[in-house]
Amino acid sequence: MKKKILIISGGISKERLISLETGKEVSKELKKNGYKVLTSEPNLELSKNLRKYKPDIIFNALHGQFGEDGYIQTILEAQKIPYTHSGAIASSIAMDKEISKKIFLQNNILTPKYIKYIFVKKDKTIIKKIEKKLKFPVVIKPINEGSSVHVYICNKKNLLRRLKKLEYYKEILIEEFIPGREIQVAIMGKKKLGAIELKPKREFYDYEAKYNPKSNTKHIIPVKITKKEFKIVTDIALKAHKVIGCKGVTRSDFKFFKGKFYLLELNTQPGMTKLSLVPEIARYKGISFIKLIEWILKDASINR
Repeated sequence: MKKKILIISGGISKERLISLETGKEVSKELKKNGYKVLTSEPNLELSKNLRKYKPDIIFNALHGQFGEDGYIQTILEAQKIPYTHSGAIASSIAMDKEISKKIFLQNNILTPKYIKYIFVKKDKTIIKKIEKKLKFPVVIKPINEGSSVHVYICNKKNLLRRLKKLEYYKEILIEEFIPGREIQVAIMGKKKLGAIELKPKREFYDYEAKYNPKSNTKHIIPVKITKKEFKIVTDIALKAHKVIGCKGVTRSDFKFFKGKFYLLELNTQPGMTKLSLVPEIARYKGISFIKLIEWILKDASINR
């Protein structure tokens, strides 16, 4: 008899729509294959749904803040019901771009140089700090958002204007811009699942390029790099997965420039939409969408 699955999706983060899409796609695939499925928002209805439905496993389809930063994971662990993906601590570390970068550096994983910027009124020193420590262009990004939400490539002329768009966050990362090829690597438990290269028509692989089918981002698989380079980048992804303490499926985002792989960040809750990369990599490796979902469910546990 197949197990009862409760999918948590939606939420209040800026990635709400992507989460709903992930939940919808996973639910549709599970129902098509004979599973009993209920989808719930992570609100007051969740406790009621858990009591009434009594699921065997929770599939965490949330993205962004409160969904992949350790918050919902802490709540789920208290319920003592197996849930998918990484646990509270690993999720919290991976979501915090500053902490995860420090861990990468401590473990000799190459990542772009950065400075943490705390917003203060009329700060006229930031341009000098950047010129001294990083040089232009730079990438500015929130410390704890996903899906490239509010990520901008800035030059000296537009930096201050674009910084104003991020004042809401109080503090952000300013990172050296690494040009080069966009390569993403998927890890499945202790296994190096594979990699894919992205060639966006836009300035970089931003939110629009990720989720708008009309953005015409080119997906290249297999990635056209040498066997040695492929081993290097997948080894780095697996190492990052391990040192952060991740479980289940993760996706690591890299820039490949002048023979070096720069790890930008690690995603503990990769999307499961029609445009998502992990299902595409899995499919190339002969793993169907339902088999991928079933593996994630089988990997679920009470304490991650």
